[in-house]
Amino acid sequence: MRRPLLKLPVRGATGSPAVEPGAVLQRGAATARPWLALALLAVGPGALAQDAGGINPDLLKGRPYSPYADRAFPTQVFFGDTHVHTAVSADAGGGGTRLQPRDAYRFARGEQVESNTGQPVKLSRPYDFYMVTDHSDGMGAIIDILAGAPNIVADPVGRKFHEAFAKGGRDAANAAFELTRQFAQGELPAALNYQPGNPAFRRVWDDMIQAAEEFNEPHRFTTFIAFEWTSLVAGNNLHRNVIFRDGAERAGRIEPYTTTPPAGSPNPRDLWKWLQRYEDLTGGDAMAIPHNGNLSNGMMFALQDDFADGAALDAAYAEQRQKWERLYEVTQMKGDGEAHPLLSTEDEFAAFETWDMGNLDLSVAKTPQMLPGEYARSGLQRGLLLQRKLGVNPFKFGLVGAADTHTGLSTSENGNFFGKFAQYEPNPQRANHLSKENESNGAKLHSWQYITAGLTAVWATENTRGALFDAMERREAYATTGTRMQVRFFGGWDFQKGDALRRDLALLGYGKGVPMGSDLPAGKGAPSFLVYAMRDPMGANLDRIQIIKGWLDAAGEPREKVYDVAWSGDRQPGSDGKVGPVGDTVDLGIPSWTNTIGASELGTVWRDPDFDPQLNAFYYARVIEIPTPRWTAYDRVKFNLDLPDAVPLKTQERAYTSPIWYTVR
Repeated sequence: MRRPLLKLPVRGATGSPAVEPGAVLQRGAATARPWLALALLAVGPGALAQDAGGINPDLLKGRPYSPYADRAFPTQVFFGDTHVHTAVSADAGGGGTRLQPRDAYRFARGEQVESNTGQPVKLSRPYDFYMVTDHSDGMGAIIDILAGAPNIVADPVGRKFHEAFAKGGRDAANAAFELTRQFAQGELPAALNYQPGNPAFRRVWDDMIQAAEEFNEPHRFTTFIAFEWTSLVAGNNLHRNVIFRDGAERAGRIEPYTTTPPAGSPNPRDLWKWLQRYEDLTGGDAMAIPHNGNLSNGMMFALQDDFADGAALDAAYAEQRQKWERLYEVTQMKGDGEAHPLLSTEDEFAAFETWDMGNLDLSVAKTPQMLPGEYARSGLQRGLLLQRKLGVNPFKFGLVGAADTHTGLSTSENGNFFGKFAQYEPNPQRANHLSKENESNGAKLHSWQYITAGLTAVWATENTRGALFDAMERREAYATTGTRMQVRFFGGWDFQKGDALRRDLALLGYGKGVPMGSDLPAGKGAPSFLVYAMRDPMGANLDRIQIIKGWLDAAGEPREKVYDVAWSGDRQPGSDGKVGPVGDTVDLGIPSWTNTIGASELGTVWRDPDFDPQLNAFYYARVIEIPTPRWTAYDRVKFNLDLPDAVPLKTQERAYTSPIWYTVR
């Protein structure tokens, strides 16, 4: 059930201080500045005249004296994963994954478990929330394939898969990739692609619901009922994760939507219709989160309807996409999807863990013409283009991160990386293995190109399904590449330099502006933005905060600019406004790093110096850490490896906030 996105009243204070460039707070680095004292409440003669037992009623008007009383805005950030596969998914279970949904939940809430390859594994810190999103197409089939059920071995293809999986090792891994390829190309026999109405399909779905209910502990560890709708158009990735706000009483009344006709469809429009039917039937609430546009070969943010022979998109498409897809998974194990260096030629941080070899099954190699339809930044720009034509922006999404792990283990730290598939759990061969190749077009995927899990950070009032879902629905969330840094981002018209020095950051942010994921209200002059970041307590210091602006110029052409707005150390921007590298303390021989450079927190108030009130625009913040060792560096030391020069050994983790939009009125 669609609920209006709430306008949060402001009744209290929370947050931490932030400062302007030139006076950057650098805790944990070379210098530190004391917290500023809170302003004292001035009282008049009337208050002084009260006896010891009386209080002047005037003091009780407005915001309470206690800055922590009656707070109605989100004051906590919660970290979790919105995209996890277990042995229930065919491409996971077939590839050697044995961990079930309950194992995944136990791991996510902080317990030590035994991995699929028999290794002990545990998180450094539990997650706050978690979603198992096993594939809907073929749900339950892999159990029967592995068991050699009569209906499976009666099919020639099913028998071959059963025999390959029974061999284990590389044979099973190859069979898992082949199963994915056949599904992607529409070649998988119906006998292996269980659909709604199949008793095994229903049995597995009921068990997934029950597992989520068993492990859901409001205010401590929240689980969501969810699944992945796995649309593949000739190998082009259009996957969406469907997340329910609801419990078993509503989600149990349906079976997941699939992509296989006649029960399902690969067309997102049909998924949105199904979501509407679900809400009408149950009175519940659901959303869809797309991911991996970098493997869609331009289809994720297309400017035309690829399911209608390239016909022009219409306003109904834009309205439905904006309604149901309010978030986009911008970073995960299959590459980072924020920006591409060929699209963002003046962004020195755009070449970060990009995958541009081809579509999901490498059946079609990548071309530069496909890239604008694949990356989040260009997708946001294309949203402005379509808004000009249709009156509605279909690509008005916030940014989140996730794993897409197929092991049941979501590991976001480079020194604790358990891979995407069971064959890539820690072992001496995994860092330099040819994962996938299409010899006919030259497309290749190397195992070292996989990256650690991303995370979703949500600013919410409490750790419950309702509060977290509502925050994600209003896009008050951000993505990280695995770090648990805290980031606040507000936009408005009245922020002043001194606001960055205040302790009551959130009070100012909500009181004078709007949070990430929102629209700027009408105002005068140029918009200003209050941004603040604090490092992961167990992670690396911060290098810089940047604000990325995207807009359409007067000719309707998409434009972008990256502004360095806060940075650590005594670096000074050059004539182009850019700040030089922060330095490097990584010791690859250990591997490790030191926080002797960078800052533990950064913040500022920044006003757009190039604002044109006649041009629609969006703004989001990107926060970058100092260099740290990549998972390949840990493998190199652990297994005493001699890796090729092409294998990267360092990384700079980062966070991407949801945008704030300005629309001409």
